[in-house]
Amino acid sequence: MESTNAVFQKDFVEKLLPQKFPFVMVDKLYSYTETALVSGLKIENDNLFFHEGNFVESGLIEHMAQSVALHTGYQFYLKQEPAPTGYIGSIKDVVIKKMPKLNDEIQTTVTILQEFGGITLVDIVTKLNDVEIAKGQMKTVLAK
Repeated sequence: MESTNAVFQKDFVEKLLPQKFPFVMVDKLYSYTETALVSGLKIENDNLFFHEGNFVESGLIEHMAQSVALHTGYQFYLKQEPAPTGYIGSIKDVVIKKMPKLNDEIQTTVTILQEFGGITLVDIVTKLNDVEIAKGQMKTVLAK
């Protein structure tokens, strides 16, 4: 099983995502295994989803989705293959308890629950200072 605990920063992380600036909502890769990933994002005032002092709900959900995409992107990077484009199939049970503010650094853990035929079900938990601020489940589908 391939695993890493190194922290990868913005420039490398952006290469693994289909999204491009200014729509990138993940800037760190803290850890990766075949079944999990921990990503991060520092909230900056030039972020598209930063509004009136807060990172807004849609930004948090996009960050969660891009964390899932980062898992796929890194998986394919390790195989030295181009990552396929993926789509959100569904989002459910999303609970947002608190919105991050300017300069906050959020960390998101993606856990693969099931993977079959290009469809992946994941559990996602986002924390700020080790306190859970958001969670949910997503089903993603890889384009063929």
